[in-house]
Amino acid sequence: MVDIAQQAAIHPASAEDAAAACVPLVAIDPGQWRALAQRAIEPNGYYLPAWELAVSATARGRTSASALPAFDGTSPRLIGLMPVISLWRALKIPLPALVSAHPYGTLCSPLLDRDAPIEAAKRLLQQAREAGAHALVLNDVALDGAAMNALRQVLDRDGLKPRVLSSYMRASLDATQEAETLLHGALGTKKLKELRRLRHRLEEHGPVTFDVARRPDEIGPALETFLQLEASGWKGKRGTALVQHAGDASFIRRAVPALAETAQCEIITLRAGTIPVAAGIVLRHQDRAFFFKLGIDERFARYSPGVQLTLELTRHLCADPAMTSADSTAGADHPMINPIWRGRFAIGDVLIPLRRRDPVLALVHGALIGLNAAHEAARTVVRFIRNRRTKDRRPKDLPSS
Repeated sequence: MVDIAQQAAIHPASAEDAAAACVPLVAIDPGQWRALAQRAIEPNGYYLPAWELAVSATARGRTSASALPAFDGTSPRLIGLMPVISLWRALKIPLPALVSAHPYGTLCSPLLDRDAPIEAAKRLLQQAREAGAHALVLNDVALDGAAMNALRQVLDRDGLKPRVLSSYMRASLDATQEAETLLHGALGTKKLKELRRLRHRLEEHGPVTFDVARRPDEIGPALETFLQLEASGWKGKRGTALVQHAGDASFIRRAVPALAETAQCEIITLRAGTIPVAAGIVLRHQDRAFFFKLGIDERFARYSPGVQLTLELTRHLCADPAMTSADSTAGADHPMINPIWRGRFAIGDVLIPLRRRDPVLALVHGALIGLNAAHEAARTVVRFIRNRRTKDRRPKDLPSS
């Protein structure tokens, strides 16, 4: 194993071989891709072709993805698709493995045909082997989702077991429930009363309205409103707003109108009179919604505009018979959405072996564990510094919590 590690370190470019042997993402027929998405056993709005192709074209740090495709053995029909990049490109680890291409949204569950999920999963893994990969690293996958279950069954038949590298519980919405019952159960009478009071105060700036832009002629202006709101807040101050980077701005301005053409994207906006105070982008795939991003006008922060928008989105989705669930696509313990959307599902990063008794797998696993530990240590330091700064800025007559 030491020899393998030394060779990989001496020749890091060889770690790119697996990705180079894959199919370029742009080579996948868009019509086949769209048809597969319609038949997918598990929805993933971030791997819809209009979205992922736009990401791969220009999004900062996410361009030029490759793909593992799976085709029906008796026809040219696409039955599986997994966008990927090399482990070297993803994490600068010089080992022959492939990593799920990050589609900007935090979900990388591959598309598998519901009519042949096991065959699709089997062929995807075989494609990875033939490309020279020794392992797959799937980031941000639904651990108990249908796609992961199909992959797990194929691995079990081959005497292999996936290894969960990290996981957390993510907020989701059961959109089959009646909205007011759901919100009352989640927030309680006292909190809802306080939010209604804040909404009434917001109405002092003009009638509060909730708008949904769906049509292609509506979506462009609504997107620009969202981008302005996002850049006006803390994301703009940190330099992470979409519009602040040419590649990201190009991606979102391409993806959103393209998905609106197929009724798979909408932009929600909360206004006080003519003033937009909050806006969000929502993707739709099959019967599931994906809450991509939220932007607010921080001048109205005292009225909780993000929460007010999320309450309206909850009502909007629960009233739609085509929707059964919504993925918050938020991180663990998200302070805004977790108290409102009380559903939970496990999301995580998974290492998938491709060969039995493969010494390279241990190297990949060890490198990933070490990297995760380093990242967690760095996050702990950052949290400590931020907490200290917040405490130092807090007025002395206020309690510490």
